[in-house]
Amino acid sequence: MCGITGVAALNGSPHPTLEQLKTMCDSIFHRGPDQDGMHVQDGVALGMRRLSIIDLSGGRQPIFNQARTILTVFNGEIYNFRELRSKLEAKGYTFATKTDTEVIVYAYEEYGLDFPKYLNGMFAIALHDTVKKKLYLVRDHLGIKPLYYAFDQNYLVWGSEIKAILASGLVKKTLDLDALGEYLAWEYVPGKATLFKEIRQLEPGQMLEIDLENPQCQPQTYWDIPATGEIELSDQDWADKVEDQLRKSVTMQLVSDVPLGAFLSGGVDSSLTVALMGKAQTYSIGFDDPSYNELKWSEKVATHLGVEHINEVIKPDVVELFEHLMYFLDDPIGDFSIFPTFLVSKLARKYVTVSLSGDGGDELFGGYETYLADEKARQYQKIPAIFRKNLMEPLINSLRPRPEKKGLVNKAKRFIEGLENPVDLSHARWRIFAGDTVRSQLFTAEANQELVTPSASHIIDLFNKAGDRQPQNRSMYVDVKSYLSDDILVKVDRMSMAVSLESRVPYLDPDLVELAFQIPDRLKLANGETKVLLKSIAARHVPPECVYRPKEGFSIPIKNWLCNEFRPLMEELLSDQAIREQGIFQVNTIKRLKQEHLAGTANHSHILWSLIVFQSWYKRWLKS
Repeated sequence: MCGITGVAALNGSPHPTLEQLKTMCDSIFHRGPDQDGMHVQDGVALGMRRLSIIDLSGGRQPIFNQARTILTVFNGEIYNFRELRSKLEAKGYTFATKTDTEVIVYAYEEYGLDFPKYLNGMFAIALHDTVKKKLYLVRDHLGIKPLYYAFDQNYLVWGSEIKAILASGLVKKTLDLDALGEYLAWEYVPGKATLFKEIRQLEPGQMLEIDLENPQCQPQTYWDIPATGEIELSDQDWADKVEDQLRKSVTMQLVSDVPLGAFLSGGVDSSLTVALMGKAQTYSIGFDDPSYNELKWSEKVATHLGVEHINEVIKPDVVELFEHLMYFLDDPIGDFSIFPTFLVSKLARKYVTVSLSGDGGDELFGGYETYLADEKARQYQKIPAIFRKNLMEPLINSLRPRPEKKGLVNKAKRFIEGLENPVDLSHARWRIFAGDTVRSQLFTAEANQELVTPSASHIIDLFNKAGDRQPQNRSMYVDVKSYLSDDILVKVDRMSMAVSLESRVPYLDPDLVELAFQIPDRLKLANGETKVLLKSIAARHVPPECVYRPKEGFSIPIKNWLCNEFRPLMEELLSDQAIREQGIFQVNTIKRLKQEHLAGTANHSHILWSLIVFQSWYKRWLKS
């Protein structure tokens, strides 16, 4: 059940209508093609589009309590709803359906504002208490499901996607240049901001309470990753403990009244998920470019586990696909892997309505090379500066990027690039693509005046919030609260929902997340090896050669596509005339980036792609 929206009239403003609400619901039809649900009462309109997963015949929303004084619409799944329902029934509550939605209204009645803490799942909730005249918006602990809102003195408007808010006709559209600067720096807009000044994102683990008679808008945090400290156990005990918790999470997330499968890349995270599922149907894709095809690994894992595996080698019309996918990125991200994520979701949707993924494993157990890069940087700084600055770095910078996805030249160049970013960013130095210096060259003088937020600020703020955890756990806290929630989960939600597929994330069970942050650093990264503990668990279930191999990532040959398939689109969207008329970016800088990339003297694929995505977004959602 996968898309909600709504409007609350404030301070005597005209009430929303069913017709208006239907337009908003229709804009997110792809999130829930099975059913709609709409209700308008006391100036509050609740709407949803349903993808039927649990209680197919009886789960239509909004769902009311028995007295019909509390009603809710929600997007997601409550995995512990049966356990929670039993506890609430024991307290005297009577349920009218078998859906997980109904536990929300009674959990609210029983536990008040603490009710989200009792929910284990992924969710975006709108709940209206007609007696107290309160409205609540709630987003799940880790931000698996999205929730956006716009608030002024006349209306609160919300939706699972920004397009639903815009469809209300109640919200202006103004570009937030400061947020655009952050987007180009990180390939996503961090935290609560969006590219629209008027629209905010409710952050993970937050609740927004609106008193309809005295409206104020101040989200409150109900959950964060506890700083409980690391626990010392033997390696064997840790492996047993984590595997047991992951098995519980996977088992809990298999609840479904419709067919269910799993994505399988052949990497550690997805392979272990499939192994703990037992009987499963799995899906993977590969591109006809052999450098971007890992099907041999997924096939090897599937054969070993004895699961039914379906894969496809794809040569898509990427330009046509780009135009299609941009509709679903009304909150743009510059992540190349939207393409394979969409295509594998499309493949899975031919067979199932729900698919489990391995997302979150890298952030919780230390899977990224950026963590290793930070360790290597400390060793690199011990080399005398005269050799680093006068010999090594000029030599590496003079090398041409290699065409292959990986390779020592490309890694060395990216390593040196990352070192130029502020050391306070730690591992995130290798995630940023347009720091303050680059942004000053990219934007016009007028636009630069509106870039008030330093590009590094949200990462440094998160490091401060991470507290006194061990160094690797601090870095992973930062990634969970930024890269995972603002990029990875956005990508997976939009691309799976584009084909009406529900994607579940067992690694982001809150109990498993809390446990993962108690694991000592030595079991995450050691001796140049990533994900030490999780790999040892995976090796119990799948061939070691599938576990202990170089990390590939879910990527595409975008560097080459920009020189070939996407070149006409790049020349159109980033033409001198288009850039000059828009007045945001410096024409000469954009021209230089294109020329260097096309000549092969530099790899500017990240910045150029983010610019292309933004220009497409600008034409579709702002200029029009």
